[in-house]
Amino acid sequence: MSSRFKIEAIDVKNALQNYIWMLIDTQQQTAICIDPTEADLVEDYCINHQLKLEEIWLTHWHKDHIGGVPDLIAKHEIPVYGPREELSKIPFISNPLQHDDNFSYHGLKIDIIAVPGHTLGHIVYFIDELDSVFCGDTLFAMGCGRLFEGTAEQMYHSLNRLAALPPRTKVYCTHEYTLSNAQFALHVEPDNLALQDRATWIKQQREHGEITLPSTIELELQTNPFLRVESAEEFAKIRTLKDNF
Repeated sequence: MSSRFKIEAIDVKNALQNYIWMLIDTQQQTAICIDPTEADLVEDYCINHQLKLEEIWLTHWHKDHIGGVPDLIAKHEIPVYGPREELSKIPFISNPLQHDDNFSYHGLKIDIIAVPGHTLGHIVYFIDELDSVFCGDTLFAMGCGRLFEGTAEQMYHSLNRLAALPPRTKVYCTHEYTLSNAQFALHVEPDNLALQDRATWIKQQREHGEITLPSTIELELQTNPFLRVESAEEFAKIRTLKDNF
């Protein structure tokens, strides 16, 4: 990652175990927040780190991802990027985005990938220069989002789009679901040695209250059962298993 930029997590400490990701330009002392659950947490973070909030990026319309936006834009005149397909549910998007769009931020190119499944309009933000993808609730560490709106086939193809990113790409998802996802992954693949090692590390991290993210695409390909299936039918079976696990 370019030393000019860093990515930090704000732990919302809510029942859904959300993280708000902050993309920080350390030269300019500016920041972007991705999927701000609560405005006060972002405000406090920016004050404590002497940062100017410049943009908001949204992956999808669920309230735990957009809850802080109204208060933030009431205080700051800043653009809100988000999925064009979900404008009716996120009316405060000023810069609507769809698949294959791109825009720039302080010299970085941000590519938009559509990933329907969890919601129909879900998008992710891929920054090749930073080896990073902000993927909301589509791909989790050893898991994937529930199918609230889309089909298993849609989600299978969406995950394949993410799996095709460079292996070094860091995966910044929005929830600390890693421990429960590891338990399910071990249920599906009990003999996966890479998975066993990762599950041990995750258990230690969580026992000390430490974050388990970001993951990487390479690590997910080795240990995430939802990326290791070979058909939409196989994906659907495992997703149903997880929903009832």
